[in-house]
Amino acid sequence: MALEVRAYMAGGEQASILDAMKDQWTSMMGMAFMFVSTILIGLSIQPIYDVPEARAFGEEGASKSAFIALELLMIGIFTVAIIWLARRGLDALIKGVVLFALWMSMFYAIQPYVALGMIYTGMIEINPVITVVGITYASLFFSLYRYPEKKFSIGTTFLFGVVLIHIMLFGSPFFLVLTLLFSVGAIWLLHIFPEWYVVNGVGIMVGAGVVTMIGVSFVPVLIILFMIAAAIYDHWAVNGSKHMLELADTMIDLKLPVLLVAPKSSDYSFLDEGDRVMRDGPPENSPMDWDDPVPNVAVGKDKPKGREALFMGLGDVIFPGMLVISSVSFLPETGSELTYVFGTMYTGPLAVGLGTLVGGLMGYLALMTQVARGKPQAGLPLLNGGSILGYLVSGYFALGIDQLWQDITFL
Repeated sequence: MALEVRAYMAGGEQASILDAMKDQWTSMMGMAFMFVSTILIGLSIQPIYDVPEARAFGEEGASKSAFIALELLMIGIFTVAIIWLARRGLDALIKGVVLFALWMSMFYAIQPYVALGMIYTGMIEINPVITVVGITYASLFFSLYRYPEKKFSIGTTFLFGVVLIHIMLFGSPFFLVLTLLFSVGAIWLLHIFPEWYVVNGVGIMVGAGVVTMIGVSFVPVLIILFMIAAAIYDHWAVNGSKHMLELADTMIDLKLPVLLVAPKSSDYSFLDEGDRVMRDGPPENSPMDWDDPVPNVAVGKDKPKGREALFMGLGDVIFPGMLVISSVSFLPETGSELTYVFGTMYTGPLAVGLGTLVGGLMGYLALMTQVARGKPQAGLPLLNGGSILGYLVSGYFALGIDQLWQDITFL
């Protein structure tokens, strides 16, 4: 879920939007780079997980809107639970739960790259004509044969499918060991040294894992409904109740990578951020007036360094990324085949996916014009809106508008 996007202007008087964006161009470009990188990494591993066993609610669940409602409900429950625990000082419990969830997402994202690294370093020898995705299909088959599919009451098959890939992959225990070492090591480094570049590195891989696993689980029509509902909620949570700002502050205080950090200068340290970054005004000598959100700020050596960064919730990347992955996974396989080490894509749906990404970037640019003014912004309305528009426009030209609809049911 998107947390919030916010930046702080360093000038004394309110500048024009163009001047304000020029003042913050390094952090804005850095954030755009992380936005694109997260989605492209997720797109690169999409063929690995584009199998029925990898869909969170099975093949039939991919077109059932009840599961989208369930996802929204879980987001709300998670938000309330985190805020409730934070107000009672149970930070250790929050951090433990969130770090475990982050580790699972990272595990899925780095599995294919660990396998690829083992091939190129000669740790595993395979027939050159066998691709990584082919071996993964075989491993899924044998894993599911040994461990019959089970379902929870809500129909979830996720944990009994993809999580078993490593059991048979290459027939080597080193694959599982290395994947665990990399993923656990990254989470441990985050725990002991949560500087901004560590937070961003983990956040990018976590985001890539999430966009892939959710993107292959729902058809584009359901993803779009999910995005619209989430955008409405995000707008209310940031501008109405403002509880999303409290959630963002909790995550910043705990130094958890559920957001991305783009510093304006090289001497910025995320370790110095407090627990009221979003709710407090920029510097202490210039309290925030919500009617005039860019007050006069003294410029000079005494200017605080702890606020010189742009923050964006990881959800602001995940939602546009989900539509990119879903487009490539479920739209008709038209156009030329593009085969690479992780599998095969088709140029038709890939063009729609990339068009969706471009639309998301347009939404990001529009968002930055508001962020440059120093106004707290809900990221999802513009980011999701741009992505959906990019999906429709690119889909119209690449496939035809009639190919963009999928039949859905509630149950």
